[in-house]
Amino acid sequence: MRIATWNINNVNLRLPLLLAWLEATKPDVVALQELKSTTKDFPTRELEQAGYGALVVGQKTWNGVALLARDAEPIVVRRTLPGDLADRQARYVEAAIDGVIVTSIYAPNGNPWPGDKFAYKLAWFERLTRHAAELHASGHPVVLAGDYNVVPTPRDIYVSSSWNNNALIQPEARAGFEKLLKQGWTDSVRKQHPDEPMYSFWDYRRNRWERDAGLRIDHLLVGKSLKAKLRGAGVDRAVRAMEGASDHAPVWIELAM
Repeated sequence: MRIATWNINNVNLRLPLLLAWLEATKPDVVALQELKSTTKDFPTRELEQAGYGALVVGQKTWNGVALLARDAEPIVVRRTLPGDLADRQARYVEAAIDGVIVTSIYAPNGNPWPGDKFAYKLAWFERLTRHAAELHASGHPVVLAGDYNVVPTPRDIYVSSSWNNNALIQPEARAGFEKLLKQGWTDSVRKQHPDEPMYSFWDYRRNRWERDAGLRIDHLLVGKSLKAKLRGAGVDRAVRAMEGASDHAPVWIELAM
């Protein structure tokens, strides 16, 4: 079972790239983030024609998340992250797909740091941590997939001082990610590739793609029942090199199901 996560950075604009990638790699499940599309305007018909059912929580501007399932329809579990009824940002969706609970997470960026947006980031991450603890305790097979907007450690970012004041690498954000792992989740990509950078994001500015000045911020955490089933993981870097690409590349894992 191949499960992927991709911050698509405008699903309608990059639909041709998405369809080509789906055809080439045939993932069973895809978590998409930063749709920049309402649910109504999401390209459901085109994806159905490509063989994928979709569960969409859309929103204009920078948000919106979705889950795609090959030859199936995702069974909705949650359309929002619990813990704050006033939060209207479309950043979380959770579904059952082929016996596995999968999320699409689009954690807040948190910039500028420090400030209200960073406080929201930490509060949102704490809500995610509480819900993740419940999912982990359930014993169900779970994959927490998405754009976490956290660089877990210094080895997950190229050597540079230009990010020192960025929310993605602040100690509090990294501590939140580490707190998740301590619940018993496995960072699949790092587990499979302990020594390689495995970047998933390259900013459009300052030729960062051309210089391979990347960050690893897109993650797939697997629960205890799936850890032994992990067979592979990777980043489809070639997609980032395509004309009109997102600034993120798809990240994927293989599970022996």
